[in-house]
Amino acid sequence: MKFAVLDFETTGTGPADELIQVGLVIIDDMEVTDRYTSLVNPGVSIPSSITELTGITDEMVKHAPKLDEIMGEMYPFLFDCVLVAHHAAFDLGFLQRALRKTGYPDFSGRVLDTIDMLRIMYPSLPTYQLGMVAGAFGIAHERPHQADSDADVTAEIWIRSVNRLFSLPLLTVQRLAHLLPAENSDLGWFLSETARYKEHQTPLDQDAHQYFRQFALNVEDWGDEPPVRDESDVLELSPDFDEVYEEVKTALQKKFEHFESREAQEMMIHEIESAFEEDRHLMIEAGTGTGKSLGYLIPSLYYGIKNDEKVVVSTHTINLQEQLRERDVPLLHDIFPIGFRASVLKGRSHYLCLRKFENQINTMDFDPGKEDAITAAQMVVWLSETKTGDEEELHFGNKGAAFWHTVSSDAESCQNRQCPWFKKCFYHRARHEANNSDVVITNHSLLFTDMKAENRVLPAYKRLVLDEAHHFEEVASKHLGKDLHHLGLTNWLLFLFKDSKNGQLPMLRTKLQRYNDDYRAATWMSGIDHLYPKLITIKEEWDFLCERLYELLQTNAEPGQIDPGQLVMRLKKDSLPSNWKDLMALEDNLYLHLQEVHKSIDSMVQDMKEVQEEYDLQSFVTDLSGVGKELQNIKETLRFFMKQSDDQFVYWIEAGTYSKSRSISLISVPMDVSPLIREHFFENKDSVIMTSATLSVNKSFQYSLDQFGLKQPAEPNEESGKAKLRTVLLPSPFQYRQQALVCIPRGFPVIKGRSGEEEFLQALTDSLTEVAIATKGRMLILFTSNRMLKQAHAVLKSNLKPHGIHVLGQGVDSGNRSKLTRLFQDHGACVLLGTNSFWEGVDIPGDALTCLAIVRLPFQPPNHPLVEAKSENLKRLNQNPFMKLSVPQAVIRFKQGFGRLVRRSSDKGIVLIYDTRVIETQYGKHFLYSLPGPKIEHMPVEAIVPRIQEWMGENTVEVN
Repeated sequence: MKFAVLDFETTGTGPADELIQVGLVIIDDMEVTDRYTSLVNPGVSIPSSITELTGITDEMVKHAPKLDEIMGEMYPFLFDCVLVAHHAAFDLGFLQRALRKTGYPDFSGRVLDTIDMLRIMYPSLPTYQLGMVAGAFGIAHERPHQADSDADVTAEIWIRSVNRLFSLPLLTVQRLAHLLPAENSDLGWFLSETARYKEHQTPLDQDAHQYFRQFALNVEDWGDEPPVRDESDVLELSPDFDEVYEEVKTALQKKFEHFESREAQEMMIHEIESAFEEDRHLMIEAGTGTGKSLGYLIPSLYYGIKNDEKVVVSTHTINLQEQLRERDVPLLHDIFPIGFRASVLKGRSHYLCLRKFENQINTMDFDPGKEDAITAAQMVVWLSETKTGDEEELHFGNKGAAFWHTVSSDAESCQNRQCPWFKKCFYHRARHEANNSDVVITNHSLLFTDMKAENRVLPAYKRLVLDEAHHFEEVASKHLGKDLHHLGLTNWLLFLFKDSKNGQLPMLRTKLQRYNDDYRAATWMSGIDHLYPKLITIKEEWDFLCERLYELLQTNAEPGQIDPGQLVMRLKKDSLPSNWKDLMALEDNLYLHLQEVHKSIDSMVQDMKEVQEEYDLQSFVTDLSGVGKELQNIKETLRFFMKQSDDQFVYWIEAGTYSKSRSISLISVPMDVSPLIREHFFENKDSVIMTSATLSVNKSFQYSLDQFGLKQPAEPNEESGKAKLRTVLLPSPFQYRQQALVCIPRGFPVIKGRSGEEEFLQALTDSLTEVAIATKGRMLILFTSNRMLKQAHAVLKSNLKPHGIHVLGQGVDSGNRSKLTRLFQDHGACVLLGTNSFWEGVDIPGDALTCLAIVRLPFQPPNHPLVEAKSENLKRLNQNPFMKLSVPQAVIRFKQGFGRLVRRSSDKGIVLIYDTRVIETQYGKHFLYSLPGPKIEHMPVEAIVPRIQEWMGENTVEVN
């Protein structure tokens, strides 16, 4: 099979735009056999933005061939070829227009897109941008956005993708051909041709992959595993922790040539080991560079193995969980003196349910279009390589998350040991591994899921490490509350009934039709027929209620201070809107109809259960039973919200101005979760370690202790005479005085009203422009407002373009934090504008980041319902909510933002703070005093650039 890999550079993307360069690579028998490339004289001037992107100038194309000459030379190459391109629709459109314009017939052959193939063949690839794919594959891409170079890279990517397809197990290729039928698309045709070829080349019994229920899987049955150590190994482990730790340090020194022990990490290790031994709780702040992960994993492993006790480590983010799994645990396997097991356990929705996936594939219950089919194809390939079944390994397209929701594991539809997939089940495998591990790595969300499930999810444990502990109270609020999104009910209704052929009930009815003249089947089909109109009624009533709620929101809510596209409205029982009774009447009807549907489904399920094997209805019985329970939960959640059943909860409505009523969320959150945290964790566990880089405010832990319902100093333990709780603030491992300079411009404009905001924005962008030119980009700017970010982005892009400095904005150039961070690091001369997620968890070490700018102090909007309710409660207690709540929250966020700059002992840079409240208000000192000792100077704004140049020109920091 021959392929013609095509790439065009053009003057724009519209029908009136012209070609300026052609790149064509011919592949025959998976070898490059020919190339054609040429600049094209477009007959019009090339826009400056295109010249900036491609490097192609008017002068370069001035004497190039015209379009008719190019098409005459290129057209013969296309005979008998399948056309291939990256974003094929773009290149094909320009090709057809060029052929028509020069008198040639349209290209009528097959067309394939490398992006579709990449999505399926490499389901874990995090991006499909051509340059980044080339980087991931190790392909040299010397001149991005020039057609000849792009075509060469696309050809190499295509060859690799096709070779990958041919290397897959036969059964996997057959599944792909089934999912994407030949008659539906050229991609389907190509997959069918490949399947037919492999069927002749690969006898089933010669395929090395494990087959199960017509899938190629990469997992064995889970169950008993060989021991990682003998009892004698444990007995020989020294009772003196210091001896074991010295052994670990020696192993580290052998493994890493330049390893040096860090004072703060050693202090942390010994503090945690003592806390475990003495059954104490410990709150320990450890700044960036301490090495927190090893700081708690080493004593956790030692204590767990020595005492035959499981230790649970919990993180806030999945990213940190993955870092522990991929980096820290393998390192410890190499250096720890005794074998151990460490496992990762996430919430079950993170794992694929093989039974549900098999059912979805076999029934082809996909939404119209190719997205669901391609997502399913990705997952079929992924099943031949994954060992965990964890969604974190997959990179989905736009609708992938919705498809995953239909096939992810959940408690309600689980058949447990009755499931034919049970011994290969990813979720039960993860739980089994957790039960047999010394250390279980989980996340804060699952801790609360386990708490609500009366400790039936996680293995029993008495010692807990909370990393990223500053998020624990926030996660508790979310998980101990209740929320209902518009799609929360809509998706379950669509799962039951999409149309006469699609959905669980229509598919069940189709299956029952096989049993002609069967009384039971006829009764069930009649019941299903009666359910259809009820489900439609519920959908209409739910949509109408959400529309009415959105109208209420529009009338009463102010746009959010952080995101003007988000509307928020708090509901108070003593001052409900005048039409709330009308809305409650709508909810009453919905409640009754949901109850009726739930009873009908439950009755039918109970009837079917008795004969499910006879009629082969096991999957339907399980799934319908699960949906019934979900509808019951939704019904109760909606009633709880509408009646505001608990006075200790805060209630509010949220929606986006773009999706309107389809984005409605009804949220109910406990106002104070600290008593529950104290009861279920600190009073119930022998030792809880809380660690983070940001737990103290103004060198005090009081705010964090309040979040956990703890007091300092704690009451002494009667037996040991030692306090049950200890707090420790570790010294920073960095020389901040030499590594970080904080500059605060004196007299900078203050935001007061819209006019003040315009003056502030003008002064801000002027200053940032000057600094960015001085630092050659390499700047991260942290905003608290999406609107201000977008305004500054437009100005900075215009100001910095003549200086060759690229500007990237979160929510402007991409919403993907990882992608923006990679682009920033790869570009060199670049300024990155971020908000929300960029304040923490972003790691840009080295020279890529020299300057960090903090635009505004990160106070939460005071009108956010939860903040407002907590403030009202503090006022009732005669406390100052601003100093007790708002300032500490903002300080912790501020410290997280500051921590983005210095990531290594060799880093050096500047932090600019454009919010003069840090030096002009009484509370401002809390922000500066909470920082880990950088050099702090305030000066006129015009003195900032000279001071930066002086600072960065000084001797680089010495590394101890």
